[in-house]
Amino acid sequence: MRKFLQWLLKKPITKFADKISSAPDRDKVFKSLSQLLKRIHSRKKDKGIIRELDIQKDKIIIFSDQHKGIRDGADDFKLAEKNYLAALDYYHANNFQFVSLGDSEELWKNTPQKVMKHNDACFAAEKKFEEKNNYYRVFGNHDLEWKYKLQQTIFLKPIFGEQTKVFEGIVFKVEYNDETYTIFLAHGHQGDQRSDGNPFSAWVVANVWSPVQRYLQISINTPATSFTLSDKHNIMMHDWSSMQKNLIFISGHTHKPVFASLDHIDRLTRQLEQAQKNNDQPAIESTQQELEKRKKEYAGKQEVKINPKPCYFNTGCCCFDDGDITGIEIANGNIRLIKWNEENEQSNRIVLEEAELPYIFEKLK
Repeated sequence: MRKFLQWLLKKPITKFADKISSAPDRDKVFKSLSQLLKRIHSRKKDKGIIRELDIQKDKIIIFSDQHKGIRDGADDFKLAEKNYLAALDYYHANNFQFVSLGDSEELWKNTPQKVMKHNDACFAAEKKFEEKNNYYRVFGNHDLEWKYKLQQTIFLKPIFGEQTKVFEGIVFKVEYNDETYTIFLAHGHQGDQRSDGNPFSAWVVANVWSPVQRYLQISINTPATSFTLSDKHNIMMHDWSSMQKNLIFISGHTHKPVFASLDHIDRLTRQLEQAQKNNDQPAIESTQQELEKRKKEYAGKQEVKINPKPCYFNTGCCCFDDGDITGIEIANGNIRLIKWNEENEQSNRIVLEEAELPYIFEKLK
């Protein structure tokens, strides 16, 4: 019976979830991101922090959108937990700084008390970074409660320590060729009318969607399954960052990975054009096959970018329904989009995209 209901209801439930989950407004996205960046630069400590970054020495891993739950049928993170723990062990052993870029916990569906009880292994792995002073937390829309000092004191500080702070954004300053470059990190919900502190959306998710999801065990991973929504929002965030001087913007929220302003479809489209230009028939056929495979995943895509300014990156998420996780690495002068997946019961790190940061900096001009 459950399988029949899953088949029957997944599409209408997904459409309903899409409607109440995301409504980015271009003017509001631009205004919100600009205000946040300005407040961080003006040293508003409740908004964010500024840190100097040596791209040759410092190493950073950025994950977002874990949506840690309570290991029930509505927990989108439970399938990804093994890869997430393996990744954190790797990055801790290799002395990376760790940025958790929002929606770390799923507090629309669950109370903080319940979430904190069911994630001991993850919190222990994250705490190792805090003990080395290598841990940064940013709040998103699904864990907006961490914005408030009272909630931090009650739930986070007993686990991570009194020094724990949660920010809305982080700015890393990089000196390169006598110029200053900014790497700006924020969750990305800013200006999304149904995500940026909207109590109605949170109520619907908690009281309507979650009970249905628990019973049907459907993981729609909204807005990840609706590329129309996430593409629209990613385009807005790219357009905002493209108007800034010497700035790279890294966000999460949409659950769709973006590297140097190109998603996977953009990159394949560019490869196809190059193959056609070179009259490389094997490359043309293989790229067309790959585009055909991705057609459903990217249904509704509004815009294909070929040579954009490489100013925008998106981590993807740590709650894909196949257990994979994606993130952004900065290390050894490079920036990378990475994926961790499981094969033969082993978690593996895969570099999906990579570029030298000096190259990116030059292209920003």
